[in-house]
Amino acid sequence: MKKILFSAAALAFIAAGLSLPAFSAGKDGDKVIYGADDRLDIYQVTDAKLLKLADSTVGLFQGSDVTINGDKAVLTTDSYSQSYGLCKEEPFYEQVTGAFCSGSLVAPDIIMTAGHCVKTEDACKSTKFVFGFAVTTKGVMPDTLPAGEVYGCSQLIGREQVGTGADWALIRLDRKVTNHAALKYNAKDTVKNGDPLVVIGHPAGLPTKIAGGSTVRDASTKGYFVANLDTYGGNSGSAVFSAKTGVIEGILVRGENDYVYQNGCRVSNVCPSDGCRGEDVTKLSSITSPFSKTDTEVPAEEVRVAKASPAFELLNTLAPEAN
Repeated sequence: MKKILFSAAALAFIAAGLSLPAFSAGKDGDKVIYGADDRLDIYQVTDAKLLKLADSTVGLFQGSDVTINGDKAVLTTDSYSQSYGLCKEEPFYEQVTGAFCSGSLVAPDIIMTAGHCVKTEDACKSTKFVFGFAVTTKGVMPDTLPAGEVYGCSQLIGREQVGTGADWALIRLDRKVTNHAALKYNAKDTVKNGDPLVVIGHPAGLPTKIAGGSTVRDASTKGYFVANLDTYGGNSGSAVFSAKTGVIEGILVRGENDYVYQNGCRVSNVCPSDGCRGEDVTKLSSITSPFSKTDTEVPAEEVRVAKASPAFELLNTLAPEAN
C-alpha cells in the first residue's frame, strides 16, 4: 500500500464536482484498491452533491450491535487496526469498524443492498439500517447517533444471489424516512465501458467513505458490470453512482481480495487501475426485469428466493429518474 491517504485525483474531484471523470471497488465481501486510494471521509468532502448522496446511504449493523438509550443509539464497534491486524501506515488505521454491509435509500421506506447481505426474512429482521455512521469531524468516531437514524426491517421484498451474476435485495423499513431523500437510479442497461463512477459505503465496516477515480471496465457481462472501484468487504450493497449524473448505476457485490501480508501485518491489496479481476456491480436492470434463468438452469450453490415477489414491478413503478 502506498503511504498516501488521499490522491491528488480525489482532491481534484471534490473541488470540481460530479461532472469530472475523476475517481476509483468483489467474492462476497472481498474488494481492493485500484491505482491510488481515493477513499474520503465525509468531513473531507465539500461538494454538496456528493454529501447529499452520502446522506441517503446506510450501514447495515447486527441488531445486537445497536442499543437504543432514550433518544440516542449506541453502536458497538471495534478497532479497525486490531480487528484486521493492520500495519500502521494503512489508511484509517485509527478508526472503528462496525457495519457488515452497505445500502442506499431508493424510496421513502425502501433500502437497496446486496442479496448476500440479507439472505432471509429472519436475517432482515435482525438487521438495523443506520444513517449517519460517518466521520464528520476529524478524529471523532461515530459511536452514538440520534435514535431516529436507526431503522428496522419490516419486509424482505425480494432478493437474488447468483454467484456469477446479479446479487441484490430490496428491504422495506419499519417506517418511512423523512429526513433523508430517496436516491435516483437508472434501471436501464445503459452503462458503457469507460463511464466514470463513484461509490459510497462502508469499506471493511468503516464509517462512510466516498471514493471516485474509477470507471466501468466491462459492461457486457450479464447481470452485472465490472469496474475498478476502491472497495472492501463491508462495501457490499453500496450504491455505485455515475460520476456525471449522481444517479445510481448499480450495487457493489464482489471483487478482488482486500489485503495482503507485509512484514507480519496486513496492508490493502493494490492493483494497477487496469489490473487484477476488477469489482462486480449488479446492474439494476437485473431487478426490474423478471429473472432470466429458469429453476433448472440455476446451479445448486446459487440462491434465488422471493421469485414471486413484486420486487421488479415495485422498482419499475418508483419513477427512478424522477423520484
